[in-house]
Amino acid sequence: MAGLTQHTINTPYMVGPVHCYSGVLAGELVLFDTGPPTPEAERYILDHLDLANLRHVIVTHCHIDHYGQAAWFEENSDAIVYLPYRDCLKIANHDKRIEGMYQLLASLDFNQKSLGELRRIFESGMLFPPFPKKYRVAETDLPERLGLKVLNCPGHSQSDLVYVGEDWAVTGDTLLRGIFQSPLLDIDLESGERFNNYHVYCSTLVKLAGLRNRRILPGHRQSIAGIDATLLFYISKLLLRVEQLRPHKDEKNLMVMIEKLLGGEVQDAFHLYLKASEVVFMKDLLAEPEMLRQALKEIDLFGQVEELYHRATGY
Repeated sequence: MAGLTQHTINTPYMVGPVHCYSGVLAGELVLFDTGPPTPEAERYILDHLDLANLRHVIVTHCHIDHYGQAAWFEENSDAIVYLPYRDCLKIANHDKRIEGMYQLLASLDFNQKSLGELRRIFESGMLFPPFPKKYRVAETDLPERLGLKVLNCPGHSQSDLVYVGEDWAVTGDTLLRGIFQSPLLDIDLESGERFNNYHVYCSTLVKLAGLRNRRILPGHRQSIAGIDATLLFYISKLLLRVEQLRPHKDEKNLMVMIEKLLGGEVQDAFHLYLKASEVVFMKDLLAEPEMLRQALKEIDLFGQVEELYHRATGY
């Protein structure tokens, strides 16, 4: 497989199994992503990877299914762990970020019960397992000899990276066949404000279109059939949801808007957080629809979703 071996590791999460990739670059064994922090993942790693010769563990983004074993690799190998810059900020400012997230969600009309449940989730280690004590920044510290190009492709999260090799690209959660990307609400630790997933997602679309001539190695499901088909799936799905949202766009209370869209209240606090993330993303799109149109025109895909775009945005 394009010089890399795909490793499929089960996870206990709703996303299902995750793919990690290993291969030899410049004579050195490299692993992209780690799998979840579970005994099953540890057993898989011990059975399928040559830990004695592993030199680099390179993470696409610090969601638990993709980096959960990073600290374990630090303890059980001599490999250097590389994390995205934005995730390194989260490590250095963990308490500040958790408090910022709490304030952000409170400003978006989350009730005290949901806020309390989410704070417990954020602080339990379920979403943020132990980070390695020593790590390097992927964007600046990867050795040039590995021949990797690093693309910042935020949108799903603020830290998403794509690693591009000679004729392939390890894409984490940025290109997933048949799975709608739900961007996640988060704090921008550089500005202190809410991270605007929509703004960066429009620029990410252009970067992902630049991978058209490469083999895509995704974080879930199997290899995709093509970049354009995948991007069109995302955009079409997004615009259909925006069309459903637009009649309620002037509703000030986010929780009321979610209830109207779903026809009932979401009870589970974490799923409420996921749905709120999606709704805020779509409201940002409705506030600046021209940004998406320009990105799609730049990659020659607007014509294929033009009717959907006009129905969804009213422009």
